[in-house]
Amino acid sequence: MKHSGIFSYLMIFILLVLLLAVRYFEGLFYDPLIAFFKHDYLNKNLPEIHTGALLLHLLLRYTLNTLLSLGVIWYLFKEKAYLRFGVYFYTSAFLLLSALLLLFILHPALKKQVFTIFYIRRFLIQPLFLLLLIPAFYYQQKNP
Repeated sequence: MKHSGIFSYLMIFILLVLLLAVRYFEGLFYDPLIAFFKHDYLNKNLPEIHTGALLLHLLLRYTLNTLLSLGVIWYLFKEKAYLRFGVYFYTSAFLLLSALLLLFILHPALKKQVFTIFYIRRFLIQPLFLLLLIPAFYYQQKNP
């Protein structure tokens, strides 16, 4: 990993704190599934969902998490190629996962697959891809 001293470490720390802040202030985003998944959701139907509002707020939260995650990747590796890959990866993942989430929420037969909806949504609202990309980029850097 390339570091330019204490500044890079400080920036990574700040970006990670901001990622935590996005999670802490999740109530600012429209997501009726937050309360739904906190209770006995396996035996209940999905709550009423305003699909457009949900997608807009998922996009907003995903974008915030993505920008912060890309910042962490930049300050860890300082590689434009990794940043470029991250942008393509995050964009593709959002398009695929949001389409899948919509399919599961809107299709009557799939609506009952709440466990699948839970995990698809989790990848959209939490910076889990960062936990996958950092080891991958580290491995790539060590084994070119």
